Amino acid sequence: MIGYVMVGTNNLKSATNFFDNVLEPLGLKKVEVEDTYAGYAQKNKLQEIEFYVTEPFDGGKATVGNGCMVSFYVASPSLVDDFHKIALQNGATNEGDPGPRPSDGSIYYGYIRDLDGNKICAYSNL
Repeated sequence: MIGYVMVGTNNLKSATNFFDNVLEPLGLKKVEVEDTYAGYAQKNKLQEIEFYVTEPFDGGKATVGNGCMVSFYVASPSLVDDFHKIALQNGATNEGDPGPRPSDGSIYYGYIRDLDGNKICAYSNL
């Protein structure tokens, strides 16, 4: 069972502004902020932080992992579309337009890279 997911950033202020906008339609809200990190929880489970964005503990530069990705399961394809659109409007890079994969598949995905290059997906059953 996964307890939480954490991605690194080199600019916490920019990252939290980005994730505040991108995660809100997915039902996640920023509930904890410290000098070096911020935590997000579902709006109906504010005590259960499941996503963090943080400056690296060792003081080094935050880098992305090749082959690593964070994925959020959402309730509908329209939420995948919202996630993707809002992310791009807030400076993300498109890593894959929303749509089913494979093209005749039953799961709908949308992929972006955040401001620090972390690959993030939202997906839903069709």
